[in-house]
Amino acid sequence: MNSNDSQPLLSCSALNVIFNQGIKHGKNQELHAVKDVSFTLDKNEILGVVGESGCGKSTVARSILQLQKPSSGAIEFNGQDLSGLNKTQQLQMRKDIQLIFQDPLDALNPRMTVAQIIAEPLYNLAAVLGKKLNKQQIQEKLNQVMDSIGLQQAHLNRYPHEFSGGQCQRIGIARAMIVNPQLLICDEPVSALDVSIQAQIINLLLDLKEQTQMSMIFISHDLNIVRQVSDRILVLYNGEIVESGNAEEVYQNPQHEYTKKLLDSIPLADPEMERLRILG
Repeated sequence: MNSNDSQPLLSCSALNVIFNQGIKHGKNQELHAVKDVSFTLDKNEILGVVGESGCGKSTVARSILQLQKPSSGAIEFNGQDLSGLNKTQQLQMRKDIQLIFQDPLDALNPRMTVAQIIAEPLYNLAAVLGKKLNKQQIQEKLNQVMDSIGLQQAHLNRYPHEFSGGQCQRIGIARAMIVNPQLLICDEPVSALDVSIQAQIINLLLDLKEQTQMSMIFISHDLNIVRQVSDRILVLYNGEIVESGNAEEVYQNPQHEYTKKLLDSIPLADPEMERLRILG
């Protein structure tokens, strides 16, 4: 896909996703999961998307990846409409847009070694795009990506169950990064991890972003985490964007009541202050 520095990397315009839930009481039941969502993402930018479970965050992500076909609206990546891609173009898009999942262990095939898991995207690309790498080239890429995520090259022959949750998430990140994506979508990437491990994974993602100049969409229910990593923030509520803006401005001066409630749900560092807040 050809890029143009003057245009956004990603553009979503009036995106709607409606799910048909079948017939109830003689009427067709529909769930409007995403409602007229519009936003842009620039090159080398991190966009935070925050909201509670069921607000449409993951549906937007799946729509960008064309895993969920939008009911209406347009999604453009590097100026190209994603809805009209042929199979080869779709695979190229999947190389350029990668996804990290919420549950790191469930996202990894337990029957495959770490080397097989991380290298799998390279083989998939070679099969369709004809860009075959020999074993030495693949091994060099594996060694490089293992170094970049902070795991030992000796771990390549192990299986996912031999690793902690944080290590499994690093493996998932390596699988995404081995194809040098332009956009990394992180769907609740730290919510299943301990707080101390969360910070390590966030710092790793930020380091990789700086090294590669890729863009990121960081999805979370935690506004405090989104604020730490994002340049801009979108707040979703019932499938709609209710607030957007510079990350620090949204955090310091929220305009919508729902954003204020998200802020109020963030625990205070001082236990006594948190107790007083709970007591009102």
